[in-house]
Amino acid sequence: MGDVAMTVPILRAFVAQYPKIKITIISVPFYKPFFEDLPNVSFFAFDSKNRHKGVVGLFRLFQDLKELHIDTFADLHNVLRSKFLRKLFRFSGISTAFVDKGRAEKAALTRAKYKIFKPVLSMFERHANVFKELGFPIDLSNPTFPPKQNLDSRTLVLTGEKNQKWIGIAPFAQYDSKVYPLDLMQDVIDKLSEKVAYKIFLFGGGKVEIEQLDSLSNQRENVVTIAGKINFKQELQLISNLDIMLSMDSGNAHIAAMLGLKVITLWGATHPFAGFSPFNQPLENALVSDRNLFPKLPTSVYGNKKVESYESAMRTILPKTVVEKITTSLK
Repeated sequence: MGDVAMTVPILRAFVAQYPKIKITIISVPFYKPFFEDLPNVSFFAFDSKNRHKGVVGLFRLFQDLKELHIDTFADLHNVLRSKFLRKLFRFSGISTAFVDKGRAEKAALTRAKYKIFKPVLSMFERHANVFKELGFPIDLSNPTFPPKQNLDSRTLVLTGEKNQKWIGIAPFAQYDSKVYPLDLMQDVIDKLSEKVAYKIFLFGGGKVEIEQLDSLSNQRENVVTIAGKINFKQELQLISNLDIMLSMDSGNAHIAAMLGLKVITLWGATHPFAGFSPFNQPLENALVSDRNLFPKLPTSVYGNKKVESYESAMRTILPKTVVEKITTSLK
């Protein structure tokens, strides 16, 4: 999800700077709401389970896309399926370009010995370089964002009218090494909820996460669990109306950033230097684990590698620090 959300600011800048160029986004149907407000952008649904499944399905996808008379192909994913499709376009005489994920630099950043601890090129710059290679340089220095979306009646039943500062909290991530300990998150939520001027919305998904979110809400009137109660498009509408989002290094951070929110992120095994810091966010909004106590950090680009004795690294990010960062940002 985060990878797809990170393309949106690039595309928003592209359509503003090249208003006569049409773009077709190829992705699974779930992500279509990300792109619906972008002018000159159409969405082609990739049917991974039926029509476009397997190698034969990718040939079929290529034939489907040829009917759109595509002039260039930008591969912003650079995985096995997109590589295969890219080659088909190139062999048919269509210009292509693909994102360089910077694997060597990221490996140097995350290795335990002889670590090179410095920022690598962000994924936003890497995506912009793809379009530059195709002849469309993009200026990202003055980003624009969509207006706040209207909340539908079902969402308004949950949120009520907005007469407080709305704080979103997304406490989960794909890997445990990126998840702030729930007892500390409970402390953060409890401290924030003491302020009647704040209303807090908890985001997540799946039965287990919903149960954990309900526990974190602690039956406080100004803490609302959103997970499982509205659909994805409605969640995007709600996020666009938040004043700030607190997230792990996860997709929710990138969704909030693409909508123009202030985003506070918490980092465990990963680090913003790896190029996945949310779009247009200052580095001070990324609260990282203490590298003096855990010098091997970051140990992973994605959080999928476990390092013995590093399980408690995120406990060095104090709840008091998180609360102060949020309250200061809201002033």
